[in-house]
Amino acid sequence: MIIQDLGRMAYRDAWALQERAHADVVAGGEERVLFVEHPPVITFGRRAGIERHLIASDAQLKARDVDVVQSDRGGDITFHGPGQIVVYPIIRLIDHRLSVGAYVHKLEEIVILALQELGISARRDPGAVGVWVGVDDGKREPAKISAFGVRVRQGVTMHGLALNVETDLSFFDLIIPCGVNDRRVTSVRKLKGSDGPTIDAVKQSLHRHLAAAFQSPLADPGVAR
Repeated sequence: MIIQDLGRMAYRDAWALQERAHADVVAGGEERVLFVEHPPVITFGRRAGIERHLIASDAQLKARDVDVVQSDRGGDITFHGPGQIVVYPIIRLIDHRLSVGAYVHKLEEIVILALQELGISARRDPGAVGVWVGVDDGKREPAKISAFGVRVRQGVTMHGLALNVETDLSFFDLIIPCGVNDRRVTSVRKLKGSDGPTIDAVKQSLHRHLAAAFQSPLADPGVAR
């Protein structure tokens, strides 16, 4: 498995790279995991009727220099931007004996383990896909720290997960995140403060747990151009 760090890359450019990698993996090539940060972009999943979850005006989007893209992933609406780690695994599910549902749960578990390693208690919510904090004691309103949206074509995955680390959370005010009105969005920085783990530390933790989960030899992420 090749694990690559693309640095900061526009959403459409990273999507085109995913498509090329997907075709290679379908043809029997080595599996890939792509790490990336995107410039500010709002993306729609394939769910019907989700355009209403974009609540910003065109003027607001232009003022904040936010792109809008109709994606082919599953799920609802979400935001990607600087300070957020986005991970795109491109793997053959049959090789890992995973159904689509089990694959999504595995991605959630990878994020939970990485956050736990960094001192953040997080968990799944049976009623909503994602990784959440504040759902374990019944006292705090649940907040989403990581969102998921995947596509499987010819048995090979695309798209993946987004984890808020140092993300400017005010961008999420432009949308109803994942179409859920009554839950907040949070980040590692908001939970741990300025002394919390850096984005590189979070990335390395995710990298370790991804490599372990998919039985890949551990190596530092390379940089792809």
